[in-house]
Amino acid sequence: MSANPIVFDYPRTEDVLNAQTHLSQAEHDRLVADIKRLLKEQNAVLVAHYYTDTELQKIADETGGCVSDSLEMARFGHAHEADTLVVAGVKFMGETAKILSPEKRVIMPTLEATCSLDVGCPAEEFDAFCNEHPDRTVVVYANTSAAVKARADWVVTSSIAVQLAEHLHEQGEKILWAPDRYLGGYVQRQTGADMLMWNGSCVVHEEFKSYGMEKLLEQHPGAGLLVHPESSEEMIAMADAVGSTSQLIAAATSLPQDTFIVATDNQIFYKMQQAAPHKQFVAAPTGGKGATCRSCAHCPWMAMNNLQRLKDALEDNSSANEIHVDEAVRVEAVKPLDKMLAFSKSLNG
Repeated sequence: MSANPIVFDYPRTEDVLNAQTHLSQAEHDRLVADIKRLLKEQNAVLVAHYYTDTELQKIADETGGCVSDSLEMARFGHAHEADTLVVAGVKFMGETAKILSPEKRVIMPTLEATCSLDVGCPAEEFDAFCNEHPDRTVVVYANTSAAVKARADWVVTSSIAVQLAEHLHEQGEKILWAPDRYLGGYVQRQTGADMLMWNGSCVVHEEFKSYGMEKLLEQHPGAGLLVHPESSEEMIAMADAVGSTSQLIAAATSLPQDTFIVATDNQIFYKMQQAAPHKQFVAAPTGGKGATCRSCAHCPWMAMNNLQRLKDALEDNSSANEIHVDEAVRVEAVKPLDKMLAFSKSLNG
């Protein structure tokens, strides 16, 4: 692993609280109507991650947009004919959209929404780490900056991470993996691949602890446990299903249990409940005995997206909410992203 984890700042409390301001029903309805009108007028499409506020996911559903994981967000935005892509999520998702669709305008409700994995893997330090290990194939998680992607041989999402590592392992390649050490550890255990890890983690998934989970399972005997692979090895060992957001939703529909404890961002419940309306979903506890919850099972940066900020971004003709990627960086970053999309397509036949 890299020698030291990166220290980073959480969003300011007022930024998160501003994104969570309660609206009257009339204010809510006006905002939603304005957003739908602006999307249509600007030939724009809303692409929202499963972890964003339910209200944003609903608008994406109702306007022909997309609610999905980061892999499908990238595919959908690239293929869509809209002139403007509105990306509700965190900044690396907007950058990925711009890298794949440079001819389109890409805007976000806020450019301040980042990711602990992205911030925890600075491009210059990562470049130096890669240079120390020139014999390794560089595989980076989608949760990274455009500059880090530009340094990689492959970009990967959690939905295809195991399959790609298996492929590279079968080719006899050694892997340098970044940035999530928990996902990397899970992939390594699943594949036996030779993997050197960057020392990064997700502030949400790292908070799920086996102690609290054991207590909750006692309260829900027979419940299934769904765990994202960015969680600790102890959490993964307890799980009935481990996978990406889309894979966890699929597991909720296919597994026989009527109740599931879900150890990922709690905004996934909107789509999970749609997929399995007759099942019960319980938010997994964050933190173990005596712990203080920092994440509360919802990403503090995802929480910065809201209806008002979405409307403001659509109304603002300046570049304050627009994603820009340096062209030289984009040209290099698109190569591993194109490889990811092609590899994913090959898995789907």
